Amino acid sequence: MPSGIIIIDKPADWTSMDVCAKLRGILKERRIGHGGTLDPMATGVLPVFVGAATRAVEFAEKGDKEYLAGLRLGVVTNTQDSTGEILEAREAEVSRAALETVLEWFTGKIEQVPPMFSAIKRDGKKLYELARAGKEIHRDPRPVTIYALEVLEQTGRSDFLLRVRCSKGTYVRTLCHDIGQALGCGGCMCSLRRTMAAGFTLEQAVTLEQVQEQREALLLSADRIFAAYPAYRLASAKQERLCRNGNPMPAQGLSEGTYRVYGQDGTFLSLSRCEKGRLVSVKNFFTTGGGAGAGTQKSHRAGVF
Repeated sequence: MPSGIIIIDKPADWTSMDVCAKLRGILKERRIGHGGTLDPMATGVLPVFVGAATRAVEFAEKGDKEYLAGLRLGVVTNTQDSTGEILEAREAEVSRAALETVLEWFTGKIEQVPPMFSAIKRDGKKLYELARAGKEIHRDPRPVTIYALEVLEQTGRSDFLLRVRCSKGTYVRTLCHDIGQALGCGGCMCSLRRTMAAGFTLEQAVTLEQVQEQREALLLSADRIFAAYPAYRLASAKQERLCRNGNPMPAQGLSEGTYRVYGQDGTFLSLSRCEKGRLVSVKNFFTTGGGAGAGTQKSHRAGVF
């Protein structure tokens, strides 16, 4: 069965789940999930996990992300982006220098009030369902971190293109809305393209049309999501048996920390942590059954050895 990661350049007007549904049909695999939702209007990097690699989704969602965001000043909408109902509209004469000064206030650790048009649940109901029914409820601010925020260019009289690098949970449209409020003219997001997520970039992304043509050939090994961790290759059959049975493995002389663990034949087996001379599994990626080489994918797909 197909297993691995595929980086999709999500087209506009598709939901992230639409993309997963399309890939289920192309790859004939039911176990498919994505690593971080993109709104329908957004395009760009959407990591999709297939087969046994879906075990890595939780790690992808925790990572930092980077976006190119269109900021439109002078317009306030109910969704905080240009697809929503316009609540306020006015002339906005804001210089690039004035905007850059305000961006400094939003760099670093900040708090955001999640938008009503979001998938956050309250009493079993998604906020956007309440918003569509004309209801608005109190939302507590949430901490997020903006690592980088800069103006790339002015694209229109009141439009600017921003580069945003941020933590998990950041709403870029809320950021645009709040920047407009700080400038006193209002603002909304008018475009969004994700350029990096879970360590993957646009250079690695492919279109759905390419997947239709090349299918499994485009899958990356699941270990790519853990490229920041060093690799450790098991030295004995005993170690590998212990690993495949879910038991701690002796690893004398190995420094404490997190490792990508590979079998003797180079098969990626697990993400494990070394503590007190033993490797303890954090998450396994091998399939059950078979011998020492019955894992998910070989390391040559990831180029780690």
